[in-house]
Amino acid sequence: MQNSINATVGKNLKSARQACGMTQKEVAALLNKYQPDYANYESGKIELDYEKIVLLCKLFQITPNDLFEGLFEE
Repeated sequence: MQNSINATVGKNLKSARQACGMTQKEVAALLNKYQPDYANYESGKIELDYEKIVLLCKLFQITPNDLFEGLFEE
């Protein structure tokens, strides 16, 4: 179940980033991370912590609901 959650959040994160016209490298720099580290969030390999969720939602001008969209549908 956790891998499915991470994958869904990662997919939504990627969509939000692309909608803002930003690259992974640009977002990673804002998080003081390297691009491959940020890529792991989008691929679902690394789980986002609360602080990053809030920061990324503000950056991409989305809500946490947008980030978790698709998780509660059957």
